[in-house]
Amino acid sequence: MTTQQAPTFPEALKDGYRAFREGRLPDEAKRYVKLAKGQSPEVLLIGCCDSRVSPEVIFDASPGELFVVRNVANIVPPCEQGGEYHGTSAAIEFAVEGLQVKHIVVMGHATCGGIKAFASPPAPLSKGDFIGKWVSLVAPAAERVTKDRDAPDYLTHLEYAMVAQSLDNLLTFPFIRKRVESGELQLHGAHFGIERGELYVRDSETGEFKPAVDADGKALRPSALINCNDA
Repeated sequence: MTTQQAPTFPEALKDGYRAFREGRLPDEAKRYVKLAKGQSPEVLLIGCCDSRVSPEVIFDASPGELFVVRNVANIVPPCEQGGEYHGTSAAIEFAVEGLQVKHIVVMGHATCGGIKAFASPPAPLSKGDFIGKWVSLVAPAAERVTKDRDAPDYLTHLEYAMVAQSLDNLLTFPFIRKRVESGELQLHGAHFGIERGELYVRDSETGEFKPAVDADGKALRPSALINCNDA
């Protein structure tokens, strides 16, 4: 019988925690004391669990400012009452009904592995094929894309479309639709480009993804928009 070694906590995480203890924690001591009593974020951000797209880093957010839900391909499933386990839906329910956030942002990203797994399904990684079953929820988004599947930018348009589909799925939750219609809650779509760190925000009326800012941090003119009516 092979003797298993006791798990060793990653040194990189220990080093990071030491840096936190010596830097950020003392600098924001009052904030952490206040946060110990509760949280009141105004934004629920639903993003992908990809390690390259941390919302707190992208938006330079401090602790307590974002309520973050991350899963494969930033998917919001349609509201349903059946089944037993609804991790994403439970987090959404808590953010909206419990914390009463004012904004929900669904953020997709470039080179998303979950989107690619739907478009070109790989062999299951386990008998459960959990990824395959989860990304099957991308199917309605794929129907929105008019680009040819062989087009070089097909996956990018599918990423955009999944953001739009997740926004639509949010409105299948009665408590979200009620707050949106009353003006208490706003829904937003975004897409992050990893290579250059570019953020695009979705226009709710046209479906276009517009650069959030230019190189100087200023909002771009309409002529600079990315045309993405597929999403």
